[in-house]
Amino acid sequence: MTESAAVQPDDVRLIRALQVAPRASFASIAVALGLTEGAVSRRYRRLRADGVIRVAGVVDPGALGQSKWLVRLRCRPGSVGAIADALAKRDDVNWIALTAAGSEITCAVRSRTQEQREDLLGKRLPRTAAVIDINASAMLRQFVGGRGHYWAALRGTLTPQQESILGNDGGPFTESPVVTRDPVHLTPEDERMLEVLAADGRASLVDLAAAADLTPGRASRRLEALLLRRAVHIDVEIAAAALGYHARAHLWLAVHPSAIKRVGRTLAQEAEIAFAAAVSGPYNIHAVAHCRDLDELFEFTSDRIGSLSGLQSMEVSPLLQQIKQAGTLLSGDRLVEPGSIRARR
Repeated sequence: MTESAAVQPDDVRLIRALQVAPRASFASIAVALGLTEGAVSRRYRRLRADGVIRVAGVVDPGALGQSKWLVRLRCRPGSVGAIADALAKRDDVNWIALTAAGSEITCAVRSRTQEQREDLLGKRLPRTAAVIDINASAMLRQFVGGRGHYWAALRGTLTPQQESILGNDGGPFTESPVVTRDPVHLTPEDERMLEVLAADGRASLVDLAAAADLTPGRASRRLEALLLRRAVHIDVEIAAAALGYHARAHLWLAVHPSAIKRVGRTLAQEAEIAFAAAVSGPYNIHAVAHCRDLDELFEFTSDRIGSLSGLQSMEVSPLLQQIKQAGTLLSGDRLVEPGSIRARR
């Protein structure tokens, strides 16, 4: 990888280490990277303060028995900003981007209850006069994105030996249904721990235990159970532009039904793809691509994606602005810590 001037090679190695083991101690990361614990701590805090990375616990509504949806909104001119801001305030809308020269909003709806989802998709959005058209697609299978299957652009940053030292907090990635057949039932103690993790995915067991009124040992065992059942994953959000990726786009692919799994799994191995999922609707695969510039985006989509067997058609929709990413607001091209001055604007 070629890093931007503000992000150094050791920073990128640290980011990869966090992907592999987001809750690993600074001491463990220092051993793997060959740095001092103090150096790792300082780099992490600077990257976080600069909005390059954020580690947060993300609840998966699929593990709670609820479906996840991708929604495209065509809006009247001049109305996009207000609608996007209103959506950004909702906890169940965790990803928002503006496309189509600012006339379209794409968002991910991850409601934790059916009533919450129906209120947004069935009542609030259809009644908004500024919304011209709504297209909602259910997510059917996720191929990359979230815990376990990382953005492949960072693959090879660390050696296999370094990654083995770190281990893997979330276990190996296995493709599975988006909505589990055996939903997890969260306890009040779980909910209080998850609130702490949403603010800081690296929060200590002592802090988690204090929030849930548990002993650190019980908090550790409960967190491990929630991670194992994928009710929550510790997500390492990255501001792609800080690493030099300035051309981002939604890819909407129409693929022959017999080729959906193969194409989705191929996309998951591409360094440019940060997210890919099979969805309902005329475009049955949705992906998010990060490229360094528009020419690289053109080469990637025309040569490597365009040549995939089974692909029938594709729409490339460049992102004009990212508003929210995995529940984290953005200011310009940097992530914003919850509660910060920028986040309240």
